[in-house]
Amino acid sequence: MDYVLIPDKFKGSLNAQQVIGALGKGIRKADPEAVLHSAVLSDGGDGFLESIDHYGQYEKVVCEASDPLGKNIQAYYLYDQESQSAYIEMARTAGLVLLRESDRNPMLTSTFGTGMQIRHALDKGARQLFVGLGGSATNDAGLGIAAALGYHFLDAEHRPLEPIGKNLSRIVGIQKPKDDSFYTKTKIFAINDVNNPLYGPKGAAHVYAAQKGGSKEDIFKLDQGLRDLDTLMKKEYGVSNALVPGAGAAGGTAYGLMSFLGAQFVGGTEFVLSVAGVNEILTENAVDYIITGEGKIDDQTLSGKLIHGVIELGRTYKIPVIAVCGILDTAMDNLLQQGLSAVIEVRDSSKPLLYNMENAAALVEQAVHHFFHNK
Repeated sequence: MDYVLIPDKFKGSLNAQQVIGALGKGIRKADPEAVLHSAVLSDGGDGFLESIDHYGQYEKVVCEASDPLGKNIQAYYLYDQESQSAYIEMARTAGLVLLRESDRNPMLTSTFGTGMQIRHALDKGARQLFVGLGGSATNDAGLGIAAALGYHFLDAEHRPLEPIGKNLSRIVGIQKPKDDSFYTKTKIFAINDVNNPLYGPKGAAHVYAAQKGGSKEDIFKLDQGLRDLDTLMKKEYGVSNALVPGAGAAGGTAYGLMSFLGAQFVGGTEFVLSVAGVNEILTENAVDYIITGEGKIDDQTLSGKLIHGVIELGRTYKIPVIAVCGILDTAMDNLLQQGLSAVIEVRDSSKPLLYNMENAAALVEQAVHHFFHNK
């Protein structure tokens, strides 16, 4: 049979390439004649640059940046001189992975470091800029990025505010850069797969701020701050992007990129599928199964993450999609109703989490072999 393997990483255990390897071993044990195709994808979050770099020859450009709390760091982005295109992964400068759990606080974190990378790429001559969103430690609606590009956010005394989450509601005035020609000549694309609005019960703060270290009180303050910012943007500039699906991505960074820099939204999975040539694979081969997966499948999985994009791909080509996960933490019926043909949970429930994470590759191989051997 013919299989296409398009998994996400198993966070903390396996990168996407390692998941592909384990899936392939398990399938071949059950089906020695299997024909395997694979694609290393990302929904725009962690791993975005690896996915892009896997399919082309790019320059790795290292530049000075800052982490979510303003600490100086070095980070890289990818650059294609021929097309003058830059690829930036915000998780490398504004990501949760950069902070200890005790330091995570969406009231204090900023996307300024991502803005530093964007500025560096623009100064290098980028005329197309693709920003992969996801995995962020921030809830600043992209204020940090805008500040790094010359925007100033002012309080009631006309003093500049630090571009962090807790200051969202304190902004009463916004000053644009005196010269914005350096970015208005560039097409900017926000790459992400979530469809959350900026604020509200399904917005950036209520859905994602808790995992970034936000308390219940913080979440309500951040949500109100996002509302206040949107009200101000409507008043000052006639800009109203808060309810655009995906505006809430990465703590509202998608909203900020669209509102301050005129960015267009592009689906992360769709974008990398195109780069990887997956549509050609599915068109040119008689594929029996598409296999995807991630470390934990939960209620957020179908809110636009990579698996959701792969389900849509399977629906388009009328190919069954099977998901493999370390932990299944949502109702199986819902996943099947949304278009998955099956879900394979690989963990050994009799063993602790650390064992399952350290042995993830073997568990994936074993579970997939068992599944297809018994089909």
